[in-house]
Amino acid sequence: MSSTLYDAQGPRAKRRNILYTGVFLVALAALVWWVYKSLDEKGQLDWEKWKPFFSGTEAWTTYILPGLKNTLIAAGLSMLIALPLGAVFGIARLSDHAWIRVPASMVVEFFRAIPVLILMIFGLALFAKYTGVNSDDRPLYAVITGLVLYNASVLAEIVRAGILALPKGQTEAAHAIGLRKTQTMTSILLPQAVTVMLPAIVSQLVVIVKDTALGGAILTFSELLASVSSMSSYYGANTIASFTIVALIYVALNFTLTTFAGWLESRLRRGKKSTGTVLTPNDAAIAGAGGTGAGGTL
Repeated sequence: MSSTLYDAQGPRAKRRNILYTGVFLVALAALVWWVYKSLDEKGQLDWEKWKPFFSGTEAWTTYILPGLKNTLIAAGLSMLIALPLGAVFGIARLSDHAWIRVPASMVVEFFRAIPVLILMIFGLALFAKYTGVNSDDRPLYAVITGLVLYNASVLAEIVRAGILALPKGQTEAAHAIGLRKTQTMTSILLPQAVTVMLPAIVSQLVVIVKDTALGGAILTFSELLASVSSMSSYYGANTIASFTIVALIYVALNFTLTTFAGWLESRLRRGKKSTGTVLTPNDAAIAGAGGTGAGGTL
């Protein structure tokens, strides 16, 4: 049976796909076995190297949890600042006024073109030279500055694309009942665009969480990944074990974030489907009069 996307597979194609699947599984099993044997021969699977993470709390309280705390602080503050800033610049790029649209576009394109690591380094230098921020706090401030400037620019493009993806009839209908541009944006377009933008926004938030590691690698910011080097040297070069535990923590963080976003998106979609209201002629007349009055007074 065929579909509009592709033709149904014939017997030869099915046999060929089964063969390819079998070859892939055999190759994957061989790769896993080779990795296991290599680690075992190097002594990286010895219980002594994994013991600090499963017996006792010293490794967690001394290295992992403090690093995780700094990672969450940097990522959380960056999200808190970058999200509204990106929304403002994204909306500004859609303005009919050139004196708003052009500067906003220049700012977005400028910071979007610069690697986030360079922004962090410049931020560290600026905080060291022109502010009185404590030297212990400068790496945190620099990481947040770099993440905010870069990700706000990317989020601005996501917001702009999400709004432009809506049918033009939404804007025309809002103007027809007397709503101003600001009212149209805040009451009509943005609430609908949020659902469209949410997957891309969450993807960028995951990037923010992962990019905090750049501060640990370059700016001596004591985040989660930076705890691996000191932890590994203290517990006898258990580098593989340390990186594995930290990687699993990153996976859990990002999986939690994407799961929450998926739940929120489904809830928003269900909310929009369940808010339909049947208006009587009197309700429609009142709404029309109210819209015209609002437009006249504004």
